[in-house]
Amino acid sequence: MHATPRSTTSKTSREASTQARGSCPPRVFDAIARGESFPTALHEAVLGERHVLTMRDFELWYGAKQALWGVSMPIAAGKITALIGPSGCGKSTLLRCVNRLNDLVDGVRIAGDMKLNGDSIYAKGVDVIELRKRIGMVFQKPNPFPMSIHENVVYSLRIDGIRDRNLLEVVCEKSLRSAGLWEEVKDRLKDNALNLSGGQQQRLCIARAIAAEPEVLLLDEPCSALDPIATGRIEELMRELAGHYTILIVTHNMQQASRTSDYTAFMYLGNLIEYGPTSTIFVKPHLRETMDYVTGRFG
Repeated sequence: MHATPRSTTSKTSREASTQARGSCPPRVFDAIARGESFPTALHEAVLGERHVLTMRDFELWYGAKQALWGVSMPIAAGKITALIGPSGCGKSTLLRCVNRLNDLVDGVRIAGDMKLNGDSIYAKGVDVIELRKRIGMVFQKPNPFPMSIHENVVYSLRIDGIRDRNLLEVVCEKSLRSAGLWEEVKDRLKDNALNLSGGQQQRLCIARAIAAEPEVLLLDEPCSALDPIATGRIEELMRELAGHYTILIVTHNMQQASRTSDYTAFMYLGNLIEYGPTSTIFVKPHLRETMDYVTGRFG
């Protein structure tokens, strides 16, 4: 994967778009269809937060196909930010860019930048393995490793060469407690993690991610494969983790986004349409297009 230089015209138009606050021209979707630039409806409340992650004019191509268009958004530290939008709008693509998982896809190229606490994620010489320790990720389908519960949790420490048994046990218990799983598995830490239920496996994956003490936790539709009870537990866990971690979640579930997130970003066809406090996005968004989506009129 490599970065693509941006043209002055494109950069200027994207910079102008991020300066707009509170209003957008009518029929944003028509503008997108015509290939025209438009200002993202970026709410003032977003700007008042401390930001751990920032995206600036970020774009991505899969070969000749452009999937992300000039995305600029700051992510509030210690908060939950939800990415919503129809299937194929670029939510998961954007999420995977944050810890550079798209590096693994042939033909991918990017323009613009992302920064984690001021450090460019895409700068030359960035150690991607170390980056992924700072930015943990949990996927749509639970993916525990075929090893014991204990070894799943301490996997990142083992990779770092840590062999201190006491330290490993402390981290294992702390991470499982943080993931709300300790009481359910404390007497069977040597059992194969694949024997856990789907909901338990997903919480184990969260425990494994936070064992590395990341600054940001990415969740890609973490509840889509779970039943309502397991989903409720994951949502409770997210709220408990907020404040300790900055969480960015992709979800198709509007109720879940409304219940769990502090901020919501609405995407459409690779564009960031509107971004603001969840309480505003779901009740009184600036754009009609956003209201149409969150109320189920399309998508």
